[in-house]
Amino acid sequence: MSTPENRSGGSDVATFKTAEKIILRWDSATSEEAKENLIFQSGDREEVDRYLRAVDEVQRHISSISISDEVKAANSTIQIAMARLEDELRNILLSQTSTFEPDSLLLDSSLASSSSFASSLEEDNSVIDCDGNEEEQRIDLILPDGSDSGSSRLTRSRRSSSKSTSSIREIDLVSPEAVSDLRSIAQRMIEAGYSRECVQVYGNVRKSAMESIFKQLGIVRLGIGDVQRLDWETVELKIRRWIRAAKVCVRVVFASEKRLCEEIFDGIIEETCFMEIVKGSALQLFTFPEAISISRRSPEKLFKILDLHDALTDLLPDMEEIFDSSSSELILVQATEIQSRLAEAARGIITEFENAVFREPSVVPVPGGTIHPLTRYVMNYLNLISDYKQTLVDLIMSKPCPGLKCTNDPNKPDMDLTELEGCSPLSLHMIYTMVMLQFNLEEKSLHYKDEPLSHIFVMNNIHYIVEKVKSSPELRELIVDKYLRKLTGLFRQAATKYQRATWVRVLNSLRDEGLHVSGSFSSGVSRSALRERFKAFNTMFEEVHKVQSTWSVPDTQLREELRISLSEHLIPAYRSFLGRYRGHIESGRHPENYLKYSVEDLETAVLDFFEGYPTAPHLRRRSHQ
Repeated sequence: MSTPENRSGGSDVATFKTAEKIILRWDSATSEEAKENLIFQSGDREEVDRYLRAVDEVQRHISSISISDEVKAANSTIQIAMARLEDELRNILLSQTSTFEPDSLLLDSSLASSSSFASSLEEDNSVIDCDGNEEEQRIDLILPDGSDSGSSRLTRSRRSSSKSTSSIREIDLVSPEAVSDLRSIAQRMIEAGYSRECVQVYGNVRKSAMESIFKQLGIVRLGIGDVQRLDWETVELKIRRWIRAAKVCVRVVFASEKRLCEEIFDGIIEETCFMEIVKGSALQLFTFPEAISISRRSPEKLFKILDLHDALTDLLPDMEEIFDSSSSELILVQATEIQSRLAEAARGIITEFENAVFREPSVVPVPGGTIHPLTRYVMNYLNLISDYKQTLVDLIMSKPCPGLKCTNDPNKPDMDLTELEGCSPLSLHMIYTMVMLQFNLEEKSLHYKDEPLSHIFVMNNIHYIVEKVKSSPELRELIVDKYLRKLTGLFRQAATKYQRATWVRVLNSLRDEGLHVSGSFSSGVSRSALRERFKAFNTMFEEVHKVQSTWSVPDTQLREELRISLSEHLIPAYRSFLGRYRGHIESGRHPENYLKYSVEDLETAVLDFFEGYPTAPHLRRRSHQ
């Protein structure tokens, strides 16, 4: 008679045999039907549950037996089951890899918005000056490391003043139904000691899916050397795209991948699996900013370097949350080191830019004394820097740049720092760059052969600097009143020097001295001396008009102020002289040779001054009757 134990044992064996039969029925090695079909794809949930229960039963049977032959048979059965589950795992994962749609995420404003200077893939790449006018800035600035800006283009667009409000945003990379099946398979493979095989199958499929996602996001595999061989305009475009794609990669793709691992592996091996999938992609993602961080420095790179720095700064808190284990520390460390190198590159470019402005070597005078390309370039550059005020203040305060006159160049102008007490380090750097510009402009003015034109050149350029500061609230905030007043005084001083250099000699021809035949004013006027005076005045005025109508004062208000100022000196003096002495000339022979211009003629002629005409206009005459 059988004991209860024998009956129970027989029941266990029968249950195992039933389970074994189910597993063997789905053995691809022995069944064509099993080879051609998949359990989880059949749509028969009862068969799925039956198979999983069979695997569980075989596992329980293995743990309860000790006879070697029985253990060997059960292990053989479980191996068949694991091979089947590998296939099922792979098939479910492969069927789910086409659900990711990156285009909608790239256009998602909550993901695309950031403190990034350029946030649009289709962003206009035109060069905009501080007046909002398109212009090409062509200036060669040689940095101390030998690199140069070439015919560099300063790209201006409006930089957002606020940080991105978006953060981690997980999406379903795999459907909830598939997650449930994957979890069921993974649990059984891990319990059976097949975790390595499970991770390998899962990792291979998901890594392939990750590569596909990266390709859809436009992130291609480029080595550091590949990036550094690209021209800068191409790199700029790639930076803009990288910033947007990186936000999606970190906040959506990596975060969602980690959640998927957690849901499937439920605290067992999810970190191992997660790193198996994302390590290569993450290192690939950060190769690009790493290449930029160690590339040769030049002025036009600063703003894109700051864009990358800001993007990484914005992403690091999210990365700390995603890569929070010891096994993923490498990725976090790499991103942090790249951020630090980008910060160092930005600090270096700002300091080196001062030296480049000081050394800019062009010596050919700009025609008409107008604004020098260097002046436009530098002020546009400083205006763009002011858009990054908070970032740069943080960078410079965290690790100050070298002090002013850091090269100890005896030719550089000193700067009275007592006048700038209380300025931020960023303000000091920007002001000192303007000092370097001012010094360079004064040197360039010496190349004009015409002294009055050299003063016009200085006046135009210093006035341009002042107006650019005033027109930009961000830049105005960084440039202290005391220095701005000093610059204002300089361009007014240049205007005064111009008037003295030009008009003192002209106005001297309208003086009374030397016209009288005796010591008494009423005793008579020398008609010949008077004729010579009128003739000298006419000649000098015609020459000044001919030359200075080709000179340029591009600022409308400044041009008008300068004309008014010279008219206030010239017109009353000429009117008075003409009133006193025209009768003496009119009573003689050929008065028209000497009384060539009326007061109204001069008033009209003054309107031609500083217009920058290619050739001088004809000096018009009215009737003198």
